[in-house]
Amino acid sequence: MPEAAAHSTLDTLHGFLAYLRNERHSSPLTIENYARDINRLLELAATTPLAELKSHHVRRYIAQLHGQGLGGKSLARMLSAWRGFYAYLIRDHKYTGNPCVGLRAPKSPRNLPHALSPDEAVRMVELPTTDDPLAIRDKAMFELFYSSGLRLAELISLDLAPMLNHIKDGEVEVTGKGSKTRIVPLGSHAITALQAWLTVRPALAVSGENALFLNRNGGRLTPRSVQLRMKQWGIKQGITSSVHPHLLRHSFATHVLQSSGDLRAVQEMLGHASISTTQVYTHLDFQYLAKIYDAAHPRAKRKT
Repeated sequence: MPEAAAHSTLDTLHGFLAYLRNERHSSPLTIENYARDINRLLELAATTPLAELKSHHVRRYIAQLHGQGLGGKSLARMLSAWRGFYAYLIRDHKYTGNPCVGLRAPKSPRNLPHALSPDEAVRMVELPTTDDPLAIRDKAMFELFYSSGLRLAELISLDLAPMLNHIKDGEVEVTGKGSKTRIVPLGSHAITALQAWLTVRPALAVSGENALFLNRNGGRLTPRSVQLRMKQWGIKQGITSSVHPHLLRHSFATHVLQSSGDLRAVQEMLGHASISTTQVYTHLDFQYLAKIYDAAHPRAKRKT
């Protein structure tokens, strides 16, 4: 009998989240996503014990969620979380099977990400800051998004002390997915905006707070607050697209690739493990890939 029978489901979930935090060193955002997805499984299972779930149960749950409008990408992420949870239960709580093994989420159409035009991107980062510390902060954040292609989680996790050292060298060190660190360059406009923010930051900071970007109360910013500020500024700046942090990341990748043609460099700056992900982010089309192939592959070069 599974050891989990002697524990509440909630205790089991807390144990798994502690495993992610202490052994896998997962980011807070990753742990939050796992918790949400596994709670969804618990809701769907209702009174059925986790140890008694079979593949047909999980397949029905996926079909049910798909019927409610959940897309293939979200369902694949959810299945991955459930699969990892059961792997933990097998390892630490003597479960004998993983009902999620071998199941796949339905495929969704692959939509290319939207990017701002260069003019829109410039309008989005050139904010009328005046003497408002929060506007000065927002300009620094937006410039950093667009200058270096950061993810939202990477930006809000930046700390002050390391940034003071890196800004002198015109670069920023970030910790991305899988706790992998990378160093990406800072543009001159981002450096200027960050220096302006650093002059007003002490007026907001509470004692002992090491976050680079602060909220109005002096604590670390939350992802939601950044999203709301960016949406508000997008409206003020006359951007017709729905503006969000990842949009500036898409725009960074697209504009750097368009001007440089260096796909590998863009992949490295974005922190992508696979170059295929970079191709989607940067709207590569077949003609461009064919041109790169003809120019680079030794067996593709025509004899003269």
